Amino acid sequence: MAIWGRRRDAAGGGPGRQAPPAEENGSLPPGDAAASAALGGRAGPAGDLQPLPAPHPAPPGCSAAAAPSLLLLDYDGSVLPFLGGLGGGYQRTLVLLTWIPALFIGFSQFSDSFLLDQPNFWCRGAGKGAGPAGVPGAANWTGPAASPPAPAPAPWAPPGNASRGGADAPPLPSPPDRPDNASHCDCHAWDYGIRTGLVQNVVSKWDLVCDNAWKVHIAKFSLLVGLIFGYLITGCIADWVGRRPVLLFSIIFILIFGLTVALSVNVTMFSTLRFFEGFCLAGIILTLYALRIELCPPGKRFMITMVASFVAMAGQFLMPGLAALCRDWQVLQALIICPFLLMLLYWSIFPESLRWLMATQQFESAKKLILHFTQKNCMNPESDIKGVMPELEKELSRRPKKVCIVKVVGTRNLWKNIVVLCVNSLTGYGIHHCFARSMMGHEVKVPLLENFYADYYTVASIALASCLAMCVVVRFLGRRGGLLLFMILTALASLLQLGLLNLIGKYSQHPDSGMSDSVKDKFSIAFSIVGMFASHAVGSLSVFFCAEITPTVIRCGGLGLVLASAGFGMLTAPIIDLHNQKGYFLHHIIFACCTLICIICILLLPESRNQNLPENISNGEHYTRQPLLSHRKGEQPLLLTNAELKDYSGLHDAATAGDGLPENATANGMKSM
Repeated sequence: MAIWGRRRDAAGGGPGRQAPPAEENGSLPPGDAAASAALGGRAGPAGDLQPLPAPHPAPPGCSAAAAPSLLLLDYDGSVLPFLGGLGGGYQRTLVLLTWIPALFIGFSQFSDSFLLDQPNFWCRGAGKGAGPAGVPGAANWTGPAASPPAPAPAPWAPPGNASRGGADAPPLPSPPDRPDNASHCDCHAWDYGIRTGLVQNVVSKWDLVCDNAWKVHIAKFSLLVGLIFGYLITGCIADWVGRRPVLLFSIIFILIFGLTVALSVNVTMFSTLRFFEGFCLAGIILTLYALRIELCPPGKRFMITMVASFVAMAGQFLMPGLAALCRDWQVLQALIICPFLLMLLYWSIFPESLRWLMATQQFESAKKLILHFTQKNCMNPESDIKGVMPELEKELSRRPKKVCIVKVVGTRNLWKNIVVLCVNSLTGYGIHHCFARSMMGHEVKVPLLENFYADYYTVASIALASCLAMCVVVRFLGRRGGLLLFMILTALASLLQLGLLNLIGKYSQHPDSGMSDSVKDKFSIAFSIVGMFASHAVGSLSVFFCAEITPTVIRCGGLGLVLASAGFGMLTAPIIDLHNQKGYFLHHIIFACCTLICIICILLLPESRNQNLPENISNGEHYTRQPLLSHRKGEQPLLLTNAELKDYSGLHDAATAGDGLPENATANGMKSM
């Protein structure tokens, strides 16, 4: 008994508290859940108690007695309920402050569709005389030398231009997707027909057509590459110095670089500044996402995150009106960036993440912030948080313990979960563009999809429907089940589009088959809509899933990896456009194969619905896959978990009767102490 008492004290438990064994799905046995409630845990939505994280043995060379109190490590079960959860007015205000910038982020993310849209163009000053059709200047019209960016509508004709020009004018050139379009680029000045509501954009400002059309795709590259580097770097910094400093410095620098973009004198300066604008935008997106997750109790995390997604989509829907109001790309760029000025006030009103302070053992700062919360919520610190403050006072002298994302390499389960979600986000966002290109590319000729605004709002509506479906599916199937369902839909849509459409194409060559190109186009659009719908949900849900299963000490780093993988998937669009559609079919085949791999890998993930967020690396390892079929009581499973290994010994009768064995029991008897 003395030995067992020393083992209990070393694990951080108080007198009479047994160290709970680690369960494979992140939950604790009923007895330990009850003990968690005694320490401040509250009941979940279904009446189950939210458990404490399972303590793990200290690493070699470290004393287990040096671990902080379990009460302080159980943020969702102890600290957050004492602060009122989301019932406190101050917490609700902070969540609202994370929603408002999502509108500005939506403007910035979808600005490329307007700033860099490839317009139709014709040679200035040639063919001014009216031809037989009475249309001036149409004979020298030509489309963009490279195929338009996705979603790509059919060629747009300038207002008042018909299919024929003057009497001496040559016939109209071939469509923009033909390689002989470069022969019509022998011109020194151009007139443009911009479809996005602007009078002038970046392409028309610096004549980025014909031989210079590749610079448009480089400009699109620059923003995406800036986002990728920003996610990776600011994620690591946010885990080391905190979420609040990264957020505030990102706001300051996006104002500097974003407003300077509007003053660019050439496309090289524009592309360079857009890289840094994307870098800073990534810091804002990442830190707000993490802060939003860390403010919420388990039952509210998903819906609060989805509200932010809907606000960002509101920015996507409002963007065409904003462009029509501004008329000039420089005014539009300035108007997109200026609202971030309001976020400078966050320096004085937005605090550091209390969850991150507690997880990194910065208890001095955490104590001040807890008192700040109680003051804002008009709480009595002497009575409302009396269970937390005494334990916090004992740990004030402890040194902070910060962790970098590279520590995940030494884990067994955590790195696997993050890699699976990275591949899911890469596949989801990468194949999304392949579906968009299939639906809105030049090979599909549907009257509805020959207009820029029809294309734009079709994509936005599919994304909105996808988010609404996520709210329903995740509620009933959970995170893992919802991700698996949407990935299966993505794979089916992709395989049917690649296989069935080729079969229809072969039969359409026979007049008696009843098949035609119009039938093939309708099937292609139907599969593309389903694929875009499901792949958008896969990408969004992968990011959210990562935020829940990654420990607080490295949450921004893990989020940065998954968001950077999503950025690599988005790079598919400018890569295909830069190569003038070469390799598009191969891209789609590769991503279709990835969907099949992802379906298998998703089964390895844990289920995080209604579970507490892991706070440190050992808690992250605690989240392992729940078996699909639970074995019967007393039946020996083929594979043992760490928790079940303790109960496996030669005394099968005791195990069958439900009697637990001491922790020092092994398969061969008792451990020597």
